[in-house]
Formats: sequence, structure tokens, C-alpha cells
Amino acid sequence: MYRCNACGNKTRFDVVERTRSRSYVHFSLGGEASVEEEEVLEREVEQVTCRWCGSSNEVVTEPSPGAPGADSPPSSPEYETPPTSPGAETPPAAR
Repeated sequence: MYRCNACGNKTRFDVVERTRSRSYVHFSLGGEASVEEEEVLEREVEQVTCRWCGSSNEVVTEPSPGAPGADSPPSSPEYETPPTSPGAETPPAAR
């Protein structure tokens, strides 16, 4: 899963990747081909570009929901909750 640090997008990206695969191809008697099985042997993501703002150098990979470790927020300053002193009012965003 990707996230753009420039604009916050988490849903729309152009992904350029190089894939090497093994396919079982069935040809009909009319010559039409259909892939019945495909095994990806190698996949390399070359570039990911945000569809919203066009940035490619601000796109980061983050764990997919349900992946191991996805329950805890990423350790990054933008996700950290600032410490509060006893009796201090909770900021509106944290309520």
C-alpha cells in the first residue's frame, strides 16, 4: 500500500513495474489465446507516482490493513501524540 507524503493520497497511484512470469496459455481452434494460469516469478516496482499531485519522490510504502504490524501506527513524527501535562486540555483532533 502506498501513501503520498506531499498530499495525503492513499488510493490513486501510477505504478510502473517490471514483471517476469510463467503463463499457461490455452489457444482456441480459432486462434484466440487465454491465460489459464500465471505464476509471477519476479516483480520489481520501478516508479510510483501520485495521481493527485504528481509527486513521485514523496510516495512511501506502508503496511496494508491486516498485515502484521499494521495495527500500530507507523513510527513517524506526524503520527506521534505530543506529551501533555496533567490537567492540560486534550487537543480537539485527539478527542
